Amino acid sequence: MSILSLLSSILLGLIQGVAEFLPISSSGHLAIAEHLLGMSGASDIPEFFDVLLHLGTLLAVFVAYWDDIRDMVLEFFRGVSDLAHRSTPTPVPPARRLILLIIVGTLPLFVILPVKDLVEGLSNNMYFVAGALIVTGFLLFASDRVKKGRKTEKSATLLDALLVGVGQAIATCPGISRSGTTITAGCFVGFERKFAVRFSFLLSIPAILGANILSLKDAAEAGIIWGDVPAYLVGVAVAALVGYACIRLLKMIADKGKFGFFAYYCWIAGTVTLVLTIIR
Repeated sequence: MSILSLLSSILLGLIQGVAEFLPISSSGHLAIAEHLLGMSGASDIPEFFDVLLHLGTLLAVFVAYWDDIRDMVLEFFRGVSDLAHRSTPTPVPPARRLILLIIVGTLPLFVILPVKDLVEGLSNNMYFVAGALIVTGFLLFASDRVKKGRKTEKSATLLDALLVGVGQAIATCPGISRSGTTITAGCFVGFERKFAVRFSFLLSIPAILGANILSLKDAAEAGIIWGDVPAYLVGVAVAALVGYACIRLLKMIADKGKFGFFAYYCWIAGTVTLVLTIIR
């Protein structure tokens, strides 16, 4: 019988759904949970389940931002048609600019590909994860003190998107929050807070999808424990539902512009993890 039980599946799905979107690092919290549950070995947490968990949270993004995604898909085909007819509308439609910004913001991830295994291996180092959570806290603390910006997809530059993308690439390290880093980077380059949150989540689509496509081959080679598939699906459902709720929550928090609570949480979580690691 696999160590992956229904209870642990629900727990990991809950952690993934909460930490993927709230700025507290899903990779860091999953690493801590797996370590505390005694499942830190690669053979204990099936790669296929990890892939499915991320796809569950991706589904939450699609539901929460369906209008934006639909507009971008339609605008993509209009853009192809305009290229074929050698015509470009002026001004460029916001959805089309958003597509370009997301493409540029995704480019820094390709720099991480050669060291992907090395970065993922850091999840086994609880000292690193604890330190990364503390760093995430400082990033969130700083984001509250940045002057409020006004840039949206209509006025953001390609350099702005690239800098946010660099933040996303750095956040591939376990313990560094992807949403926290990209939202903070967006605030620093002058994004309107609501747009910083929106851009962060839309930017996660190619990141999550690309990472899981790369992981799918390894997951298939590692094998699928078919008896655990019901537990997998429960974990995915929990991740998707909780993830959607957390997106809605972060939208409301963005309206108030305060992420300080998450900074304090990350400091406490990082410190507790560090102390427990030293004791053990």
